[in-house]
Amino acid sequence: MVDYHAANQAYQYGPSSGGNGAGGGGSMGDYMAQEDDWDRDLLLDPAWEKQQRKTFTAWCNSHLRKAGTQIENIDEDFRDGLKLMLLLEVISGERLPKPERGKMRVHKINNVNKALDFIASKGVKLVSIGAEEIVDGNAKMTLGMIWTIILRFAIQDISVEETSAKEGLLLWCQRKTAPYKNVNVQNFHISWKDGLAFNALIHRHRPELIEYDKLRKDDPVTNLNNAFEVAEKYLDIPKMLDAEDIVGTLRPDEKAIMTYVSCFYHAFSGAQKAETAANRICKVLAVNQENEHLMEDYERLASDLLEWIRRTIPWLEDRVPQKTIQEMQQKLEDFRDYRRVHKPPKVQEKCQLEINFNTLQTKLRLSNRPAFMPSEGRMVSDINNGWQHLEQAEKGYEEWLLNEIRRLERLDHLAEKFRQKASIHEAWTDGKEAMLKHRDYETATLSDIKALIRKHEAFESDLAAHQDRVEQIAAIAQELNELDYYDSHNVNTRCQKICDQWDALGSLTHSRREALEKTEKQLETIDQLHLEYAKRAAPFNNWMESAMEDLQDMFIVHTIEEIEGLISAHDQFKSTLPDADREREAILAIHKEAQRIAESNHIKLSGSNPYTTVTPQIINSKWEKVQQLVPKRDHALLEEQSKQQSNEHLRRQFASQANVVGPWIQTKMEEIGRISIEMNGTLEDQLSHLKQYECSIVDYKPNLDLLEQQHQLIQEALIFDNKHTNYTMEHIRVGWEQLLTTIARTINEVENQILTRDAKGISQEQMQEFRASFNHFDKKQTGSMDSDDFRALLISTGYSLGDAEFNRIMSVVDPNHSGLVTFQAFIDFMSRETTDTDTADQVIASFKVLAGDKNFITAEELRRELPPDQAEYCIARMAPYQGPDAAPGALDYKSFSTALYGESDL
Repeated sequence: MVDYHAANQAYQYGPSSGGNGAGGGGSMGDYMAQEDDWDRDLLLDPAWEKQQRKTFTAWCNSHLRKAGTQIENIDEDFRDGLKLMLLLEVISGERLPKPERGKMRVHKINNVNKALDFIASKGVKLVSIGAEEIVDGNAKMTLGMIWTIILRFAIQDISVEETSAKEGLLLWCQRKTAPYKNVNVQNFHISWKDGLAFNALIHRHRPELIEYDKLRKDDPVTNLNNAFEVAEKYLDIPKMLDAEDIVGTLRPDEKAIMTYVSCFYHAFSGAQKAETAANRICKVLAVNQENEHLMEDYERLASDLLEWIRRTIPWLEDRVPQKTIQEMQQKLEDFRDYRRVHKPPKVQEKCQLEINFNTLQTKLRLSNRPAFMPSEGRMVSDINNGWQHLEQAEKGYEEWLLNEIRRLERLDHLAEKFRQKASIHEAWTDGKEAMLKHRDYETATLSDIKALIRKHEAFESDLAAHQDRVEQIAAIAQELNELDYYDSHNVNTRCQKICDQWDALGSLTHSRREALEKTEKQLETIDQLHLEYAKRAAPFNNWMESAMEDLQDMFIVHTIEEIEGLISAHDQFKSTLPDADREREAILAIHKEAQRIAESNHIKLSGSNPYTTVTPQIINSKWEKVQQLVPKRDHALLEEQSKQQSNEHLRRQFASQANVVGPWIQTKMEEIGRISIEMNGTLEDQLSHLKQYECSIVDYKPNLDLLEQQHQLIQEALIFDNKHTNYTMEHIRVGWEQLLTTIARTINEVENQILTRDAKGISQEQMQEFRASFNHFDKKQTGSMDSDDFRALLISTGYSLGDAEFNRIMSVVDPNHSGLVTFQAFIDFMSRETTDTDTADQVIASFKVLAGDKNFITAEELRRELPPDQAEYCIARMAPYQGPDAAPGALDYKSFSTALYGESDL
């Protein structure tokens, strides 16, 4: 331990001869021992002390400002030891022991002792400089200590042609100023009084800053101030001397001059370092610029694809129904165009975007850059999510279209059925109200009254028979309302009119019956035959009307079984026609018998049956109509049967092709999985084999096109299901797209492995060994493994892993924390472990050299040291420097360098 408390109070600067000095110029101790005698006599010269105070203070502040502080009074501000320890940390780049923050004298002494211990650890033996003197504010001891620090950290390491320290610095000054007139540097005091030597040093290295030929030896104050101002403004060397003090002193203080001149040495000796640093920065910036172009391309392509998805999804999610089948079929045709024309290019864009993203990530890994994180909402996962949303909307849209077409078909069928039944009912009710309101019974005879009663009973029977039709009409109208039929208003109006009329008919019928019953006692004669005719003719007439209605009824079927069921029902109906014909003949026989009895009894008939309006002519006419409608119904059913047989053929044709293509796609997916795991031969062989395999897959596309054509025929035939296959066209399309994407992604992985191998210098044997090791521990043969298998893999390659180291490695190979490690991530890790790459700290150190050891850099310095395009690149991206030592136009190169490597936002 150095004795800081020696009793010697002499004002003796610097280390003793026992200290360790630099090379050929002798130790610092030797240098101090060789000082001139007359120099020691002037140690107490107030002018020298003033110069040293100013120079040493400025020198200390030039370093302390890097830590954001400074001193005002050199013998006061170092008394607590805090700024002294901070100064040593800044100029040495090392950490000192933690200072004590107390205000007591013992705390201050302990802090100063820590600083003196550090100086002693650098090979400097201090004599007569103790902590108590520094804490007490002893100016001589404080200045001596600062001079010791300047010698050790600013002058000792100067070396020129095997001379060091003072001799080396003097030799450097002599050589640099040799070509200049009126300059003869022989020492560090009177040789600098006229200021020309300072100007010559600046002009030698930065001729554009000094007009040396205009300087006059007889104007030293002007010369000195010019050099001091230029050095402070352009070289970042603070003003440490006063021109008047130097000129007004017989012999300027040597230590002050040496301190100031050493700043020029350090400022100019870094020119070669600046060039090297500039080259390193150019290399790093070139890589970063290329990667930024790739990132911009990805952002643009991703934005375009997401914008297309964003525009398309609302169209697919539009569920506003149309009023007619034709309009809905047009929407279905638009959807087919989207499937055939618009979507396939976007599928290719999505695949290419994933390939470009993987290639970019590989280049970033090879250049030791962080993984590219796209802007929010443009991740590959965001695109995949958007694509899944698109396909979900697409699937739902197709289902909605088909359901809506079915609904409209059902509505059209119901509406037509409603119109037919309503027309039939309205035709039947036509004139009924007038008939029921007629008061013919008031003047009729007894026989006429009886006839009217029987006729009214027949009408009531007919009215009751029509009750079912009215209920059917109301039920159909209700169903049309529930299915949101577009013309529901007119349907409801017509239905309400029929119901109101029906109620009126019921009321009128009741009223007429009461009137007839009042005179019933006066009616005795009735023609039983006419009555029997009427009673049998009315149901038979209703049956014929129902039969005609059924024979003309529209039908919709979707399968061969449904049409065969209709044909069977129709055949059953035809089997009842002979019985119906016998009933018709029996009814007509009743009418003929009534005519015969009337003629035999000389009864004058009016020519019509008083009990019914259904005449034999009507029965024969309707029967003839039924006979005509039966073959028409036969023909319609046979046509529909032929159509359904054709549809069944289309189903079987599609199923036959789909049952071949579907398993083929599945087999190819499994083969690609095996190829991606086995990967035999060189990477180039594997890439060639995969591309040939890709060609064979592309060559299979005509089979898919044939299936699309068959699916198109099924869609045009409005076939909605197929029991002969489990494969739908959507399944085939998705499987085909996945197959193309998988083979493209596998090829891209091999290409990235080639990039990694070539960039990192990995041999084919090493790559095969990596693959063999990875496959051995990939138990499930999935191309990736969990953390336990990966730890076993690392141990097998010679790694001795603790938990902390293994967690660090997992953060590198699995940055997304998915729990799985891919083969590509394993190769990147193994190659990165054996390759030297640039780091953010290296780039920061390079910028610091260009900045002259400042914590910031200016635009002028960047333009002077870097090529124009890369200098402007840096200027545009560097944030303003916010430190306490900031100068106008200062730029923060540290945050910029950190952002280059992803440690903060650029």
